[in-house]
Amino acid sequence: MKHSYLDRFSNLDSFIHRLDARAKIVMFFALVILTVSTPAQNYIAFAVYVCILSILLILSRLPIGHIFKRSLVIVPFVLMVAIFIPFLKTDAVGGGYNLVGLNMSKSGLLVLWNVMIKSYISIVSMILLSSSTSFKDLMIGFEQLKVPSIFIAIASFMYRYLFVVTDEAMRMKIARDSRNFSGKWIWDSRVIAHMIGCLFIRSYERGERVYLAMASRGYDGTIKGFDTAVLTRKDILFTGAVVLTALTGRLLAFSNIKLLG
Repeated sequence: MKHSYLDRFSNLDSFIHRLDARAKIVMFFALVILTVSTPAQNYIAFAVYVCILSILLILSRLPIGHIFKRSLVIVPFVLMVAIFIPFLKTDAVGGGYNLVGLNMSKSGLLVLWNVMIKSYISIVSMILLSSSTSFKDLMIGFEQLKVPSIFIAIASFMYRYLFVVTDEAMRMKIARDSRNFSGKWIWDSRVIAHMIGCLFIRSYERGERVYLAMASRGYDGTIKGFDTAVLTRKDILFTGAVVLTALTGRLLAFSNIKLLG
């Protein structure tokens, strides 16, 4: 069975793809940290972050449709959390807006904006990172940045066997449908529950077999065989320029807010 891998476009040839994985990890994580720590009123800073991501997207030559579809995954979850805040939150000193008889507070709208813009910028940053870097290079970068080996091992095995478990679930679904399963009534949920339980047991047993096979081959908790990448001056300069531009945009916006205040 075919699956849509996270790094499906990591083999493209672009400036962003050729950057060292460590540089991209530092660059995108710094952008995320700056984004989530920026006050909601710093609209100029958020505009700078969006411009930076747009330039990085152009330089990466990634399909815009791919980024857009992946980024839409986060929108329903964010909306479920924050969509009702403008209607529930009240302003301390009046104000707000009225929409079809429903009162919306300015502070609630600010919270909704804060959650939406920060979530979207952060998820697009992670999509750019994972789409422009192969999973192997990403793990090498984390290892060279001294991330604890246990986290690298967990991420490596999760990514490797996620598709194996997905194939197992698809085979169970084909077997279920071949037995004329309709799934239209509430009591048919027992079949789904049995499938979930069976999939959990099969996954657990497969994990035991994989661990025993690896232990018999000398596995000691560390993943060996990673290559050593070279961090060039170009990587450092480009990463520094991106981070400094984002930091400057935030500081300028913050100073403007203080002057206006």
